[in-house]
Amino acid sequence: MGGVIATGVRATARIVAREDGRGGTALPVLEGDGPLALRRIRATGSEARVMLVGAMSGPLGGDHFGVEAGVERGARLRVGSAAATIALPGQAKGESRYDVRLRVDEDGELHWLPEQLISVCGSDLRVTTRVDLAASARLVLREEQVLGRAGEEPGRLTSRLTLRIGGRTVLDQELACGPGAPGGWDGPAVLAGHRAVGQLVVVRPEFTQEPPVARMLGECAALAPLAGPAVLVTAVAADGLRLRRVLDEALVALG
Repeated sequence: MGGVIATGVRATARIVAREDGRGGTALPVLEGDGPLALRRIRATGSEARVMLVGAMSGPLGGDHFGVEAGVERGARLRVGSAAATIALPGQAKGESRYDVRLRVDEDGELHWLPEQLISVCGSDLRVTTRVDLAASARLVLREEQVLGRAGEEPGRLTSRLTLRIGGRTVLDQELACGPGAPGGWDGPAVLAGHRAVGQLVVVRPEFTQEPPVARMLGECAALAPLAGPAVLVTAVAADGLRLRRVLDEALVALG
């Protein structure tokens, strides 16, 4: 009798935001799939707000999740998540994947603010986030990774973030942490023993004329202008709570 072969879950959630002609933003596409559920929540002004709700644990080993969001000309969208994403080991072998694809057209605005990603011991997750913006688009994007739960060693986590503005790549970076990652990931040149790492990307057309100045933001965070109307804040911290505080303070400092 043959053994049962475990396979991972495949799921994709899709969002499209569009001006509704009355000063607001409509959501003609709001489709959840499997463990990825989407809910529209109350908003004010011209902005639409969406919450990503995990209907199951995961991603587990072998799972492949995806989220796609498109903001059409002049629309405004804010996306958050109801809880942290927890990468877990599963019955299926091999790495799990979480792919995020974001697009913002001319004069559109997207705030992408999910909760933290926690890499649990024994997990193996690859996250890719690709953002394609028109030249006049606006973006606030936050990514936060926590390596292991309290008192726990992390799993393997690889995270890649790519940003294009007006067809030009202005940021393409990758970080690998945990067992099997290139040596030095926990050393003084990378995480220096910290267990939480995050990025904040802010894109505003006015940065073309008045780019923020590169500077340190305390002891464990730095602001760097990018080759376009964008800035990148990178931070490390002892835990997720302190990381969030640092990134929130950076966003306030940018106005």
